[in-house]
Amino acid sequence: MNTEIELKLELSPDDLDRFEASGLLGEPASVEQQRSVYFDTRGRDLFQSGFTLRIRTVGAARTQTIKATGPSASVYARPEWEQPLVADEPVVGHTTPLAAEFDLRPGDLEPQFTVEVERTTWDMDQDGTRIEAVLDRGAITSGSRRTAIGEIELELKGGDPQALFTLARRIEAVVPIRFGVMSKAERGFRLIDAQQTVFKAEPVELDREMRVTTSFRTIALACLRHFRLNEDVLRMRQNPEALHQARVALRRLRSAVSLYRDILQDDESQRIKGELKWLAGEFGKARDVDVLLTREPEPELFERLQTARAARYVDVFSALDGARGRALLLDLHEWLHCGAYQSTPPAELRDRSAVDFAEAVLDRERRKLKKHGRALAKVSDEERHEARKDAKKLRYAAEFFAALFDDKRGVRRHKRFISAMTALQDQLGTLNDLVSGPLVLGEMGLEDHPDAETLTVHADKGKLIDRAQGALDDVIDVKRFWR
Repeated sequence: MNTEIELKLELSPDDLDRFEASGLLGEPASVEQQRSVYFDTRGRDLFQSGFTLRIRTVGAARTQTIKATGPSASVYARPEWEQPLVADEPVVGHTTPLAAEFDLRPGDLEPQFTVEVERTTWDMDQDGTRIEAVLDRGAITSGSRRTAIGEIELELKGGDPQALFTLARRIEAVVPIRFGVMSKAERGFRLIDAQQTVFKAEPVELDREMRVTTSFRTIALACLRHFRLNEDVLRMRQNPEALHQARVALRRLRSAVSLYRDILQDDESQRIKGELKWLAGEFGKARDVDVLLTREPEPELFERLQTARAARYVDVFSALDGARGRALLLDLHEWLHCGAYQSTPPAELRDRSAVDFAEAVLDRERRKLKKHGRALAKVSDEERHEARKDAKKLRYAAEFFAALFDDKRGVRRHKRFISAMTALQDQLGTLNDLVSGPLVLGEMGLEDHPDAETLTVHADKGKLIDRAQGALDDVIDVKRFWR
């Protein structure tokens, strides 16, 4: 079982005060003021290549830290390089990767933003389990732009991982928490851009040496990051595309659980999957109204849809902030790190290589799509919808496992496969809109509205089915990137 676990818990400024006033963690081991300046080139070459460089000042001591993140980290024996400094200027020596990776000249590295925090640290030891808890309170600034920092990091130093989540639940009982997925460096560069970007799914960082259980946890955590990044944008802007991407993240996570069903045989995995379906359903109701609003309804109908949209967004936030939603995210994190799936399945299943598993899963999902989609014109709308779900699951699997087949032939075939899958999903999506539009209006009590027809898709159903069949056949004909 993996014992190197770190949780980042985000708190609002008011909740920080409540947490500190609670005295939950007892007397701290230390309290210090930290000031960190992050450097990069004018074009952000370091950050875009997966590196960060900061100079941190604590008292009179200065320390430069260079970190490699993402795919860059896997190239090196260690992902972090530290050295003491006597001045506030970066030093790029040959003991770090920057000299080899970048043609840097004096003055190329410029300050980008500053992170100033008061860091309070607790060292906890109970029944052989050691946890370091760190509370950072402060701000990130870049010029006139500023964003507050309020987060608790819990790091398991040794012992039972379950204790980390027990502590997280004790904190959550005192103040509401949200799981953080962005580093301070990411938040700083995002502050510079001054944009609340909507985030699409990022490539999943799998490698061919991974065991199957590790690959599942990596995929699931990537889906959670995708969700949390868009949840933050959704809360700030109520952006329809952020809601859509958060819903996509939940669908991808549910698909991951289905794809790994051979090793996820415990009751908790099924309970978690059911709870994810519930939460995705709340997002789906709001998404339905957003889609109708893109079709430029008449003014009176537009007003009714806007009212419905506002109510459904309230329902989304109520689901996220209610006891059920908060418990789901805590339970999900705990299950991913401590779940029985890591030890109870037979060794030949859980210790199987991720590559062998991915090949088998992709073959299985392709067979399902081929079977359910071989005669779209001869089956019911419900059966065509099943083929659409099969297509989504195969598309997600292809995206999850792409990094395992990254040789030149694999990359070339993957690009063609995804292109064919995209065309299929577009055709099936249009066909689904034709069928589901009246159902959505009926759920909202608008099926008899005089302008309701303007919100539904009007097309020749037979032609749409023929196009979807052609796109599906193209997917089956395209060469498999995993073989």
